[in-house]
Amino acid sequence: MTVIIDYETDIKLDLPYEELINKVVAQSVETENCPYEVCVNVLLTDNESIHQLNRDFRGVDSPTDVLSFPSLYLESPNDFDAVDEDPGLDFDPDTGELVVGDIAISVEKVMSQAQEYGHSEERELAFLVAHSMLHLFGFDHIEEQDRLLMEAEQKKILDTLCIYR
Repeated sequence: MTVIIDYETDIKLDLPYEELINKVVAQSVETENCPYEVCVNVLLTDNESIHQLNRDFRGVDSPTDVLSFPSLYLESPNDFDAVDEDPGLDFDPDTGELVVGDIAISVEKVMSQAQEYGHSEERELAFLVAHSMLHLFGFDHIEEQDRLLMEAEQKKILDTLCIYR
């Protein structure tokens, strides 16, 4: 598993964020029964930068907490049968890992939402990583039934890691 973390803000999280991100990514892969080693990129940024990404890629002119950019287009959540096993398409030709996509997280939102929801910054960051990993694995929360399924999977990932509200 390769998790590439880019920290592109002067606002510092006072927690072992690299270790936490790696743990949540690994648990997401295990919980969702992904049969491959994966590669994911994680960008930790500020509200201004995520606002620009949100505007440019989603047409939403405001900052958000997390953005997911899947590299895979799965028919349904966890439908890894749809993955093309030809090197260079869904897989990194150098490592052989499945490239699942990119995650962008606002450090400012991690801090403010942790305070707003009354839990730790560790819990908020872990939640956002788990949420985004599920998006990379084809989950969504537009329809009520899909939202409930995604929330159950998020809870399963975080509970397994003993990360609670």
